[in-house]
Formats: sequence, C-alpha cells, structure tokens
Amino acid sequence: MKIGILQTGPVPDDLVETHGQYPEMFVRMLKPFGFEFATWPVLDGTFPDSVEDAHGWLITGSRHGVYEDHDWLPPLRDFVRRAYAAERPLVGICFGHQLIAQALGGQVEKFANGWSVGPTTYHFPDGDKVIHAYHQDQVITPPEGAQTIAHSDFCKHAALYYPGRAYSVQPHPEFDDSYTRALLETRGPGVVPDDRLAKAAADLGTPLNSPEIAQQIARFFRERTIQ
Repeated sequence: MKIGILQTGPVPDDLVETHGQYPEMFVRMLKPFGFEFATWPVLDGTFPDSVEDAHGWLITGSRHGVYEDHDWLPPLRDFVRRAYAAERPLVGICFGHQLIAQALGGQVEKFANGWSVGPTTYHFPDGDKVIHAYHQDQVITPPEGAQTIAHSDFCKHAALYYPGRAYSVQPHPEFDDSYTRALLETRGPGVVPDDRLAKAAADLGTPLNSPEIAQQIARFFRERTIQ
C-alpha cells in the first residue's frame, strides 16, 4: 500500500542533519507496517497529479497556520476535499489535523490560552495516552460528520474521526524526546512562555503512547477504522 505524504512545513535547517525532515519521521514511524511512501512538498507548490497517485494520504505538521495567506493552501484544501469525496483515506497530524477540519467546513483559531508543548496526556476512549504536543492553533469547531474521539485539558478536539474517510490528531506521534527537546531549546524561548517550556523539559522522559497512535493510523489506512 502506497502512502502519499503531503509535506506542509520544513524542519528547521539546524535540526535537519540530526532529525531529518518531517516525511522521514513519518516513514520511520509507519514503515514497520509494510507501507511504501512517496512525498510531495506541497509547501513548495508541488502537488500530486491526482488523488489516485497513492492509496492513502498523510498531511504533516507545519510552522504555518491554516488561516494564513499562502499560494499552496487553497489547492491543498481542494485536494483534501477531492480525496475525501473519492474516499481515499486521509490522515492529518497537527497542522494536517487542522487543515482537514478547515477544508471540510470546520473552524481553526489561534487558541487564546496559548501553547501546549511537550509530553501531554490525551483522553481517548480506550484510555489515556501521552503524546508530544507542540501547537497553539487548534480546531475550535469540527466539521459536520467529524467525531471527536480524544481531548486534553488544553485541547477540546484533539483527535477527529470521519468514519471511513479520515483520521486526524493534534499531537505529534512522530516526535521523539530528542526532537522535542531541540524545539524547546532552539525555537521555544521568546515564543512559548518560560513556565511552559520548563514544565515540558521536565516532563521529557515520560513514557509515550505514540506507538499506539501509529498503530491506529496504520489500521485506518488499511481498514478505514481505528478500532
């Protein structure tokens, strides 16, 4: 099964040599499930010719906001709507989670309560899961047909399931402690409040449930369900 990765943001230049780009993180996370991969850097205007160019699609995280004015955002929203209508399974992570919701009629905003960063507990139907967060924007109102299946104390709509068609999560199952620490140390100061940076750094090393989210994503791509 071929998964098309739609890259919507770059890893900071000074972190690429150690951590790779975002598509590489997802390949590392999902390759054990037997998938093949191809990447389209849509942030550079490079798009697939058709939603049929892959069996399923994954939209990465990004430093950008879905409400910003970028030339590549309208065609990306159009692509999401076409893939959704064609019932090609869609997965979105962080920015991708927000973009799918927005493209299908939901509302995304810069959250008034600021940032969520570092190991964060999310409440799923099958139990709590700790996953790395790194965001301020979030889905405020899901689109019609989306089911909220996870939340945190900070994020009301942290995972959305569109039965048989899409699955998206706000946190980053592709992030490990090393990359999150690098973001906290190099991109957090002056942007994320100091107390939140300190708590996130102190919480690094908390056992993560990210492999369970990877399993959910793989199951969704193959079976169109997460259970």
